[in-house]
Amino acid sequence: MTRNSIVAQEINRELGVIKNRIYSIQHQFQREEKEYTAIDLRDAYLGKDKTHKMLLEIFQEHNDKVDSLIGKDFAAGTAERYRTCKKHVADFLKKKYKKNDIPIQDVDNKFITGLEYYLKTTRKCAHNSAIKYITNFKKIIRIAHANDWIDKDPFLHWKGKLKIVEREFLTEEEIQKIIDLDLKMERLDQVRDIFIFCCFTGLAYADVKKLNRGDISMGADGEEWVKTKRSKTDTRSNIPILPIAKTIIEKYKDNELLKEKDLVLPVLSNQKMNAYIKEIATLACISKNLTFHLARHTFATTVTLTNGVPIESVSKMLGHTNLKTTQHYAKILDMKVSKDMEILRNKFK
Repeated sequence: MTRNSIVAQEINRELGVIKNRIYSIQHQFQREEKEYTAIDLRDAYLGKDKTHKMLLEIFQEHNDKVDSLIGKDFAAGTAERYRTCKKHVADFLKKKYKKNDIPIQDVDNKFITGLEYYLKTTRKCAHNSAIKYITNFKKIIRIAHANDWIDKDPFLHWKGKLKIVEREFLTEEEIQKIIDLDLKMERLDQVRDIFIFCCFTGLAYADVKKLNRGDISMGADGEEWVKTKRSKTDTRSNIPILPIAKTIIEKYKDNELLKEKDLVLPVLSNQKMNAYIKEIATLACISKNLTFHLARHTFATTVTLTNGVPIESVSKMLGHTNLKTTQHYAKILDMKVSKDMEILRNKFK
């Protein structure tokens, strides 16, 4: 066999492969009932029919839409989380791939697990924080899949489970310790008031900060209620105002600066509030890691569930969209009951 005939056979084999591939594309078009031309077949064969979208470009388009819908479909905190997630992805691309962006088609399971590892190690994110960022990123990939910019979902085999976190809360004795403190400094006194107010209303920092006088109204029972929408989920929280919370509202009702802004309480920045509440914890000899959000957990447990308020009512007051979220507090109470019963068990022994 001559060299020319060997070359000819190789060319014919290659032409056969090309022909079979083109027939396959043609059959695909026919199955999808698409109208097509010879140029469409050529472009599909060469891969020119694919829209080569870039990962961070899609992410930014999504974030721009979210930003434009703040206050309508999204809370400001949600938009901020997506911005932070995009920054983490961009930093991961530079560190791992030495690139500013990549085609969306290049995102695979290896990329996703690599991003999760990067968040937990380089970025020092806790497990739940890392999983939440990956879940935010997952939405971007789903958008790409829905628009046919990628053929398959790389998240198909990724399983991310949140760990159940034991939420700390204050006991009745610890709440009383904070209330009984004789605080000489005005800033600490105000922070103490706002913290205790949240212990007895369950409001989160963002919600108490924006709480205005119009959010307090008379309920059908003839008592005052806080009726407001949660910043985080945009769900409504209707909370009866307990006596101690009412006393705190009264304390600041003549504050001229608050009157001008139509606000109820003088709330500082989240960073300052958390720093000052830690000072207060030290003064009250409380060893728990006090954060402002712990007041919300305290309302759910010590103030309501422990005193027999049904979990459905607690869920509604907290503005939870899912009863499962509230049930985490019930589990904490089960643990408390178990410890209390252990004391009783030992007594009977």
